[in-house]
Amino acid sequence: MNKTGFSDEAAIFVRVVERGGFAAAAEGTGLTPSGVSRSVTRLEDRLGVRLLQRTTRRLALTPEGETMLARGRAILAAIEAAEAEVTAARGRPRGLLRVNTGTAFARHRLVPRLAEFRVRYPEVTLELSVNDRRVDLMAEQIDIAIRTGRVDDSSLIARTLETDHRVICASPAYLARRGTPVTPEDLARHDCLVLHGFSRLAEWPFLQGGRVAQRSITPAMTCDSVEVLRDMTLAGLGIVRLAGFLLRDALEEGRLVPLLAAHHVPEPVPITALMPPGRQHLPRVRALLDLLTEGRPTPPGAANAPGG
Repeated sequence: MNKTGFSDEAAIFVRVVERGGFAAAAEGTGLTPSGVSRSVTRLEDRLGVRLLQRTTRRLALTPEGETMLARGRAILAAIEAAEAEVTAARGRPRGLLRVNTGTAFARHRLVPRLAEFRVRYPEVTLELSVNDRRVDLMAEQIDIAIRTGRVDDSSLIARTLETDHRVICASPAYLARRGTPVTPEDLARHDCLVLHGFSRLAEWPFLQGGRVAQRSITPAMTCDSVEVLRDMTLAGLGIVRLAGFLLRDALEEGRLVPLLAAHHVPEPVPITALMPPGRQHLPRVRALLDLLTEGRPTPPGAANAPGG
């Protein structure tokens, strides 16, 4: 078996699946759609199985195709990792780096470090996608996805960038108008703002009788953007509980006031970089991750967190 030919055909097959068709897969490769189709056919002939069901409307993976997709991605990741390890010692980080993150982390953590990154690594071209939806790293060819909160995808390589803590707060204007809650029970008489689509974030943990108890919050308003929730809080619309990195400047400047610190359990919030297997060895990937972990800030509320 021609190993080089097999890896090339596997790469084209993975690209076809991830791009959703032969024409899309051909873009930027120098191949024609028919050339891509012939490559997939050669791979099927080599393996003796059908990988794709072709119709006039779409392509569908066969069970064998599902297996080949997983194995093909692993093969490509292993090849890329091997190349990265061999070349890392002799070269500076360079090439295209694709990063995906949510709006809040991009604005408050990533963008402030990008000027320094460009000075250090001018040969790295950054392609940054910013949105608050989950993305398929493989399908969208992402090198690094940065997530705030718990992550569950065990098929990805994870590296913790920092650990933040959630803070309950409101604006001075809101508190002047509605009063300051002294106990968790007081929240029932206040307007609380909650992130939409994450039910566990409507459960706020408090110490009660020496134990942690979850209090269900009935929100006055919800929103699917933490940035907008922050703006709503600054505008005096209610009380919010968000990760501290979103609030630090406003708390330090007195535009927001922390609440219920004696009762609230801040709850660690990991900020994690997720990578397809093999990408963690790429010099350009390591360069950005190392920069983001330099001089980690102390999050608001950390002093009150359980365990220190």
